[in-house]
Amino acid sequence: MRELMLLPDASPVTPAPPPQPTRRRPGHTRKDAVAQRAWQLWEQPERMTRAWIYTQAINSARHVAGLKPIIKNEFGKGPAAPSEAQRQAVNTLLKPLQKRLFAGSNAMKGFRERLMRTIDYPELLQFLMLKERNEKLTKAIERVWDFYHDIFLQRRTRFAPQLLACDRISKDCYQAVYTRLGEPRPIPAPAPFCYMAPMRSPATFRRFVRVTHLGKLPNPFPLIKVPRRRLMNPWTLGAIPHEVSHNLSSDLKLWFTIPRAILRRLLRENIPRSVARIWARWHKELFADLCGTLLTGPAFVASLIDLLSRSPRRTLAFRPRAVHPVPYLRVFISIELLHRMGFEREATAYRKLWSRLYPGRFSGTLPRDLMQNFSTARRLVVDTVCFQRYRQLGNLALAEVVQFSPNDQVMADQAARRLAAGVDPGIVPERFLISAARVALDRRLARPDVIATNFYQALVRR
Repeated sequence: MRELMLLPDASPVTPAPPPQPTRRRPGHTRKDAVAQRAWQLWEQPERMTRAWIYTQAINSARHVAGLKPIIKNEFGKGPAAPSEAQRQAVNTLLKPLQKRLFAGSNAMKGFRERLMRTIDYPELLQFLMLKERNEKLTKAIERVWDFYHDIFLQRRTRFAPQLLACDRISKDCYQAVYTRLGEPRPIPAPAPFCYMAPMRSPATFRRFVRVTHLGKLPNPFPLIKVPRRRLMNPWTLGAIPHEVSHNLSSDLKLWFTIPRAILRRLLRENIPRSVARIWARWHKELFADLCGTLLTGPAFVASLIDLLSRSPRRTLAFRPRAVHPVPYLRVFISIELLHRMGFEREATAYRKLWSRLYPGRFSGTLPRDLMQNFSTARRLVVDTVCFQRYRQLGNLALAEVVQFSPNDQVMADQAARRLAAGVDPGIVPERFLISAARVALDRRLARPDVIATNFYQALVRR
């Protein structure tokens, strides 16, 4: 066999060595390799800055997309769901904030396009300031959205029928006033909305009042907080007429008229100025108590006693700057009005009960001037608030606009017997059913759970 001959300019080809498996140094893991690559990336500041700018613009755009208005039927379609007017009112409250956030997000996109080409520190500083402003707007929108979302979401729970019943009582209180005014007034809308607030006392956020929970934005419709324990015991729901009355005072523009009228009347009757100022400072709660008594009659006083009967130290406590009257005195003020309404027997019974709970010896802890003038002052205050005519009421007195007569109590007594028997109570105003439930309980016409169940069923069926 002939040997192969090499060309003159050729050289022998050395075969490549076989690949050797890479061996990691002891302790060198895959995570270490990833960290090494990340460190190399951080060594390129411009690249990382652009990536960060891009991410912030994306975050802002997604915030805008996520904070959408409350959509129709989001909280159900039944009568317990928030009304369309209430939904639109919340969206109207959110709209200016969302519009500003949308504009801010678009501005961040513009900065992103410029900074992705050339990183200029002055523009980067403006980008940071715009990012901070957009974050504040996002938090403000979330605060409003979360607040209404939480209370609207209650209408998809087992408490929805009870809250619907409270809504209907609130609406009936408004109708009772606005349909009897001496002259037509603009009808307030949307209607009040009730929600449950565990471990809280009954309270309200008035229409257009600036609420801390909303970042000092104006609340678009009355909100009424009802503790769960009140929902369980509907005969204690005199809190609803009381809280609705706060809103009526505000919507009818009596908020500033009543305290001036009280102050003038007491000074004219030679009540010491120091005492007259105290009564004028109590005007909000005085109006709510007296209007609540006019709306629901003796049952309101019973509910008030349920609320205010505590230890003598609490019930007779006087706080010089408080807006609530001394609890001990509040009950006597509403009893005074019951006498004027024609409920002599009920007023006498409640006075005896309250005096037995808190004998006269306890009243010595209250300011002397206040107690010496209390009998005269309470009569004058009740007369001023309930029986003096006001332009805001169409030149009528509150007691002419809102009436609960002994005949109405007879109607409530009949409704009580029907509630106890599980029969439809008939066509009676919704607020009268609070009185009916109280009568049924006090007279032991049925078990408490039966009364409560039938009370809510009667209101939900409407």
